[in-house]
Amino acid sequence: AMAMEQIEATARPRAGKGAARAVRREGKVPAVIYGDKKPPETIALDANELKKIYQSGGFLSTVYEITVDGAKQRVLPRDLQLDPVKDYIVHVDFLRIGRGASVTVEVAVEFINDETCPGLKRGGVLNIVRHAVELQCPADAIPDHLIVDLASFDIGDSINISAVTLPANVTPTITDRDFTIATIAGAMAEEPAEGEEAEVEAPAGEAEAAADGEEGGETEE
Repeated sequence: AMAMEQIEATARPRAGKGAARAVRREGKVPAVIYGDKKPPETIALDANELKKIYQSGGFLSTVYEITVDGAKQRVLPRDLQLDPVKDYIVHVDFLRIGRGASVTVEVAVEFINDETCPGLKRGGVLNIVRHAVELQCPADAIPDHLIVDLASFDIGDSINISAVTLPANVTPTITDRDFTIATIAGAMAEEPAEGEEAEVEAPAGEAEAAADGEEGGETEE
């Protein structure tokens, strides 16, 4: 298994808002570790260290090994509150990860082979429906990203989750339909080629109704 990223923390006495403020005055961020059928632990993290880790990306989909006063445990950041004005981290929730646990995470989608994609070479446009997909993964094997290979898609094609090779034991949380990740649309305002009839547009009202009906199946939870 790959080495886990480390976070150092200290325990802090349980108490309300005043205590959290005192922790922040010391240049630390209050946090809580919960889950795995154990009582929640209140901890404090170094604000600068945490900011570095957070800014390096993928924070909410990375399992960390957190050391609290010498004792190590595996955690997944579950929620992070940022101060909207000053842009510092106010609080973090960590979920304890037991052995063999499985977790739900959002994993970013990465598109490859756009330069050999027939639809894009013909002037089509990649229309991304989902920049990330929610997956159920083993806690110790969360993929960094999902790879969508565009090499075989043409204008008018939809690229659905079934076209993506998922790693072992990784499944989408949406299981009731083959949802769309992206489509390849024709270039905007294409001139009809010589001798071809331009497509007749449906009246605006009908086109919108049709588009709505199609969108309906694709709304997020």
